[in-house]
Amino acid sequence: MGCAASSSLHRRRRKRPPVSEVAVFVPSLRVPLPVDLARHLRGLVSRHALDTVSAARARVVSSASENVSSNVLELRRSLEEYLPLLLGFTKKEFRLEFLVEFKWRDVEVQKRETCIASAWYELLSVVHMMAMMALLEANLVIVHSDSVDVCESEVSEDCKKTAIDLLLMASGYLEFCVRDILVHMPLDVKKNLPGELQEGMLEAIATQALGQGTEMQLGLAVESQKATLSVKRRLACEQVSYFAQAHYCLSGCDINEHEKKILLFIKWKYLEAKAAAYYFHGQMLDKGNAPSDHINAAYCILAAEELLIDSKRACLCFCLAAPVTRVPPAWGAMKHLHQKIPELASKKCQTYGYLFEEDNRVLNHCQISQSFRSR
Repeated sequence: MGCAASSSLHRRRRKRPPVSEVAVFVPSLRVPLPVDLARHLRGLVSRHALDTVSAARARVVSSASENVSSNVLELRRSLEEYLPLLLGFTKKEFRLEFLVEFKWRDVEVQKRETCIASAWYELLSVVHMMAMMALLEANLVIVHSDSVDVCESEVSEDCKKTAIDLLLMASGYLEFCVRDILVHMPLDVKKNLPGELQEGMLEAIATQALGQGTEMQLGLAVESQKATLSVKRRLACEQVSYFAQAHYCLSGCDINEHEKKILLFIKWKYLEAKAAAYYFHGQMLDKGNAPSDHINAAYCILAAEELLIDSKRACLCFCLAAPVTRVPPAWGAMKHLHQKIPELASKKCQTYGYLFEEDNRVLNHCQISQSFRSR
């Protein structure tokens, strides 16, 4: 008994998956389960059409049953072949919309299966999975770049451009889900959709993808000598806007314990983007001629430093949330800013330290006066 228990424990330890690294956030994947299409559709469609659709869906199920991370391209091809065939099920004239109960399962939460007799549900699940494959591929492109050391990562320009294209593709798929699939779904079908397919969640992940695409564009701008400070500031501000919008979309969703990691990721990226926006705005102010411009620039840089510290804490909270992920190395624009912001903040403190101390004294005096008035 003891030997069997210890050997089984040893096997479990050996099979423990490695802790993954996240550069592009990929929500929990959903995979299709086998369905006997012939039993439901025999006699309603031609034998050839039935065999073609059944084979196409079986390829998707087979590809999804393997290690998805190492099988992304094949799975994407299978989904692209199945999608046009599936569209026929949604045509009202064929009257096939509600004849087949399609089954999908959450990869992270194995017991969570959703079975709905609706071709629109199957279409939504397929397009959603295509979006997740694009996000997963974008993450692999960035994570598999050559690492300089544990704290830094070198991501090539080609990798960033490829990842940007994949992020735009993922966002486009998710927007299609909201605009062109959900609107056709009956209300009773919508009510039974899992959390990942709710409208707010789809919009949040689509916006998050745009935010991360902008983050990579900012990284390219930082490395380019032709990009102006105003361009860099605009990209950073766009990033802030995208992640704020993604958080707003999630605020109307029922978030379970597993999906809280999405919120933590968006908070981390929002703080990073805000730090970048303050930094580049401070850099622009510093080029002004008025003395107040330089003082305001100093305040911006100090605010950027505070936000950078907060973003590192938020990153750690994200990584420790289930499922646990590794703390990612700095790359792109943040690799540059992790070095530049503390350096510049230190210089500004040395130059304008006396003003900051005076402001603190005035602030403390105001707070004391206010407390006396309240009494």
